Amino acid sequence: MSSFTKFPFIKVEGAYQVWEGWKDICDKIVQSASSIQQDKQIVVIEYYHGVLEEETTSSIISWIHPVEVIRAKKCMRDEQKIEEMVFPYVTDDRLFGRMSDLVIDDYFDPAKIDQARKRIADADAGIVLVIGTGASRIADRRDLLVYADMARWEIQKRMRKHLVDNVGVSNRSFADWDRLYRQGYFLDWRVCDRLKRDLMGKWDYLLDTNDRRNPKMVEARAISAGLAEAVTRPFSVVPFFDPGPWGGQWMKHRFDLDPSAPNYAWCFNCVPEENSLLLKFGEAVLELPSIDLVFAHPYELLGDDIVNRFGAEFPVRFDYLDTFEGGNLSLQVHPTTRYIRDNFGVNYTQDESYYIMEGKQGAVVYLGLRENVDPSRMIAELEAAEKNGSHFDADHYLQTWPVRKHDHFLIPAGTVHCSGKDSLVLEISATPYIFTFKLWDWGRLGMDGEPRPINIEHGKKVIDWKRTTTWTKTQLVNRTEIIAEGDGWKEERTGLHETEFIETRRHWFSKSVRHDTEGTVNVLNLVEGDEAIVESPGGTFAPFVVHYAETFIVPAAIGEYTIRPCGTSLGKECATIKAFVRKMSSSSYV
Repeated sequence: MSSFTKFPFIKVEGAYQVWEGWKDICDKIVQSASSIQQDKQIVVIEYYHGVLEEETTSSIISWIHPVEVIRAKKCMRDEQKIEEMVFPYVTDDRLFGRMSDLVIDDYFDPAKIDQARKRIADADAGIVLVIGTGASRIADRRDLLVYADMARWEIQKRMRKHLVDNVGVSNRSFADWDRLYRQGYFLDWRVCDRLKRDLMGKWDYLLDTNDRRNPKMVEARAISAGLAEAVTRPFSVVPFFDPGPWGGQWMKHRFDLDPSAPNYAWCFNCVPEENSLLLKFGEAVLELPSIDLVFAHPYELLGDDIVNRFGAEFPVRFDYLDTFEGGNLSLQVHPTTRYIRDNFGVNYTQDESYYIMEGKQGAVVYLGLRENVDPSRMIAELEAAEKNGSHFDADHYLQTWPVRKHDHFLIPAGTVHCSGKDSLVLEISATPYIFTFKLWDWGRLGMDGEPRPINIEHGKKVIDWKRTTTWTKTQLVNRTEIIAEGDGWKEERTGLHETEFIETRRHWFSKSVRHDTEGTVNVLNLVEGDEAIVESPGGTFAPFVVHYAETFIVPAAIGEYTIRPCGTSLGKECATIKAFVRKMSSSSYV
């Protein structure tokens, strides 16, 4: 049995009721609306993108029996006008768009809004239901606001099954999965997040329909209590796993995953924009996007310095790349900060590193170029491989480095790289994770049987040709430096590179070792040892146990905390890798 925690949750103390199933949920909505001393009660149910609109709305109507229903989607502009409005952000590129600055009001037709408001005014006594994405922008007033939130990973799974449309259009049946995702990533989620942030603190109930068979609802004050609790203690978000054409078998066996899956290439175990946060009330567990915590408590979670530099964004990302019995990742490069800002509207790029958790004999990392590489010849051969399906001799152009457990390879933007087969990599990086320019994919097809998109045109514009063997060896490979030592512990600086804004520290310990957030969020992973316990010297939070390979977050507001071996690790040496944002001028990493 695996000790890896696949469904971590935060227990919320207090007498909070959770309503489950449409009957109980709707009965509570009707009861709350009826308590309002007016003949007509306006109930607004706001949907985040990804809610199964027809199914959810139909269920609610069938139990509430409103006297009037205003569907937000019917108040939007004609679909052709919406498609024209969003195209500059979605583009016709298969992978990349541009971050949108649109707001939900841009999707609505003012004349249709006026008609909807007249219908509300003319409605008979009883419940008037305004429902859908943007519903909160239609009614002049609202007596009850229910917010139906949605986890990003669940949205993506629904997109793959063509169950959801993009906002304002009906395109699920004919749009490819990558188009649905691209429009979601660059537009829908940005638009809905702006609206969510405006509504947080104003909703009366939160509705969780991530499990379509068992919807749940809780009062807003319960969610507020849960989010407030999260920033007072260490916690983990819910990891999710995905197969890939190069995926491996290590996580499947070690983490007790579905044995029928062909492989697992990725584990996203700290990407708060994508991962879920579970709050447990009594025996009921509610799922909400962990980005809600970033929005609700940015300063307590992230710290003043991060918020002032990045806004309410979680800039540190941890994930696993599993190639055991699999294949090499695609040969790739990430854009520079200036390039990603100018071309995609993103303010910082995906600098990253590979921390080796496990590796077979003979496993390698491709990192940096060999000496005296001819850039024009290399690009020409990459383009020929993409066009004609010819072989690209990666070993001729790229330097390979043998990997061992606990090696750390730094990968600042502009460095050509990829992980080879037969290793488990903990990828520590900045958050803009979809901006990978694939240069070559070893001549293979994707999981859908189609060629994977190659991005040589983008990639050749950001490759740093000076990052050759000598430079890479001294600057990017195992730059370990002892920072401090004490009784039963040692702290090492392992990276990242000076051009990157993330710092990493490794602590080896057989006894308790002290940490301090120093006002900035810490992200850690137990990279050696079966289990360890995180404790508060002042008893401000309950002891928090972590197991091998688990990632956890320590909010900035916690300050001092300690970690020591526990359970089967007592008397043995353990290790954590910790990442945090350096306190430095933003101009230093342009």
